[in-house]
Amino acid sequence: MLFAIFRHFFLLGCMSFGGPAAHLGYFKRHFVDTLNWLTSARYAQLISLSQALPGPGSSQVSFAIGVERAGALGGIAAFLGFTLPSFLIMMLLAISAHQFDAVYFAIIAGLKLFAVVIVADATFSMAKSFCTSITLKLLAVMSTLALVLFPMLGTQIAILITAAITGAIWPLLKLGSPTETENTSSKKNNINWIALGLFALLLAVSFFPLGQEFALFTPFYQAGAMVFGGGHVVLPVLQAGVPALSDDQFLSAYASAQAVPGPMFTIATYLGAQLTTEQPLMGALIATLLIFMPGFLLILAFQKSWLNLASKPRFASSIAALNAAVVGFLAAALYSPIWTSAVHNLWQVALVILAFAWLRFKKPPIWWLLIVFIAVGLGQHYWAL
Repeated sequence: MLFAIFRHFFLLGCMSFGGPAAHLGYFKRHFVDTLNWLTSARYAQLISLSQALPGPGSSQVSFAIGVERAGALGGIAAFLGFTLPSFLIMMLLAISAHQFDAVYFAIIAGLKLFAVVIVADATFSMAKSFCTSITLKLLAVMSTLALVLFPMLGTQIAILITAAITGAIWPLLKLGSPTETENTSSKKNNINWIALGLFALLLAVSFFPLGQEFALFTPFYQAGAMVFGGGHVVLPVLQAGVPALSDDQFLSAYASAQAVPGPMFTIATYLGAQLTTEQPLMGALIATLLIFMPGFLLILAFQKSWLNLASKPRFASSIAALNAAVVGFLAAALYSPIWTSAVHNLWQVALVILAFAWLRFKKPPIWWLLIVFIAVGLGQHYWAL
């Protein structure tokens, strides 16, 4: 069972380009639609839990799917499988950072266009699943507009709170069939206090000065424990918390994280290797584990009690509203930074529209699109010479 979980997530980790928004679409297609490991209702509950907690949203969902399947060890197997490909690539890029040239950044330019198509597909798919009423569609639209106009962490938190309250006051959607409700209610309605206590203890310790080497890595745990919004948000937080690295190193790390499959939080892999050039593997391992650990501890702490609460009608309605707000988050991220950083002229607009239509109607293997956009990036580079 554990090897099967690892294998499925490892394969996804090798091809899951496009960032957190796309990952959620991949997970739904693979684990809900194809393998039937969990229902759409349960998957929606896991997404709402990840959005209510700080940390890497899509990685928390993958961890939670593993926990659903085989307990804490299943969660660890899912994390290792999904993160390992990205970790290895980011490690290699960090070690050879001084060898980057124009061809590398040309490939990144092509992959940014690829990300536009993948995230657009994921946003469309999730909107069909989660925005099933006029009220939910309105919540998604308002969430998108708010984040586009006021792209701040406070805006995200305010949207989540507003959506949860709206769902509780006006019943929007009851998730789950009676059988699912019965099965969920039969689970213990307990918070895992050990996981929650460990999370709080490590966070408290991270603020104490315990030596220079320890201080190098504490910002990674703090970022994982306090950042909402995923990979795009964690960059400025880490940049402020790790002054030992230059702006160029952070930008190279961010560009690399955009270019590789898997979770964007493996930006910590790159930065950790750069912090310890004499032992890059050790630095990369420490930084990666620290940035992911808080989110996983919180999932372990609240997953059982959250799913039990999710069976109650008003709470289920709040979850539906939260998921609609998440669709708005994805749509806002699709516009900025994904679209604004990738699409700069009309032919790129046309290419993205054609590729999106191809993906929606013909459903080609993802790697076909990947090869096309890498070729586009290289073509742009050599055409400009």
